Amino acid sequence: MDRFIDTTPFFSTDQRALAKLLANFTKREIEERAIRDEVDVDQALRGYVLLLAENALLRFAVASPGQQFDLRSFCIIREALSYSSSLADLAFVMQGLGTYAISLAATEHVRDFWLERASGGKAIAAFALTEPDAGSDIAGIKTTARLEDDAFIIDGRKRFISNAGVADFYTVFARTGTRTDGRAEISAFIVSARMPGFAVAERSEMLAPHPIGELKFESCRVPGEDMIGSQGDGLRLALQTLDTFRASVGAAACGMARRALDESLSHAKSRQQFGRALSGHQLIQEKLADMATELDAARLLVYRAAYLKDTGAERSTREASEAKLFATEAAGRIIDQAVQIHGGAGLVRGSAVERLYRDVRALRIYEGTSEIQKLVIAGQLLKE
Repeated sequence: MDRFIDTTPFFSTDQRALAKLLANFTKREIEERAIRDEVDVDQALRGYVLLLAENALLRFAVASPGQQFDLRSFCIIREALSYSSSLADLAFVMQGLGTYAISLAATEHVRDFWLERASGGKAIAAFALTEPDAGSDIAGIKTTARLEDDAFIIDGRKRFISNAGVADFYTVFARTGTRTDGRAEISAFIVSARMPGFAVAERSEMLAPHPIGELKFESCRVPGEDMIGSQGDGLRLALQTLDTFRASVGAAACGMARRALDESLSHAKSRQQFGRALSGHQLIQEKLADMATELDAARLLVYRAAYLKDTGAERSTREASEAKLFATEAAGRIIDQAVQIHGGAGLVRGSAVERLYRDVRALRIYEGTSEIQKLVIAGQLLKE
């Protein structure tokens, strides 16, 4: 029985109740579905979006204008979903990532239309920032949007976009000019998947099941009212989105790591080697001890960052980056040890730890690589 949330001071009564509800929900609804995640990834993701909406969980992902975003609950849900299925976690988090900028700055009637559809599971969201030549360097994007009469004409390509080909709408970032300091002026737009001039150029096969691909914009005409905020607000909105959700990547990593530890404990107790259970061998005990300690440290960093954000700390950038950096790196180590404890059984395609081994690798890259997090942490330290 996981007692972390009950025994640490970061959580409210409602958040502790949510964690208990999720433990039952994932066991009842997600575990069985997760077996089929790799059969038809698109269909599985759509199914998860509907399931999450039916159980009123998407309201924790889609921010409500004028209300405090509950990052701790968001992290609790990500951790619980990732314990069972990284695809279910993706279905949840993308509804948040793809709508957060909209909740902050879109025109009211446009904002309300898309937020209502996203939170109700009627429309799937996506966040289109990365490009073939612009990943960590957001200011280097080359996709352009030029004003023509009462619309913006978007041209360019986006790469490694989660939910590409599945999403009903995309929050797209494009260059609308050049600032006085010579850097790109970036603006944000809502682009419907049905918009003429928009296309999914290709889908990419990834290490783990994940709907992802490249988008193409060719004279894609977007109504002026679908700009999010004002011209030039795009960089700020992108950074606000990433800063808000960064710690939650660590929460997803913790969910995967916790599953790996549970699987390892079960295997070590039942597997016999040299006349006794694996758990009776001191080198296995050392591995389990290291795994448990790193997991606890990761969860403490994640929920400290979420707590600070929720309680109105003036700044929690360093804490969020520390949480993502340590939790994702630690999860990689924990899951690697889980495979080692399982031996040959850990390499069997479809086993829990084999799936985790593939699922966890992307977390050290997306929403800011581990290397970028170190630069953010050092930069914040030098400012203090």
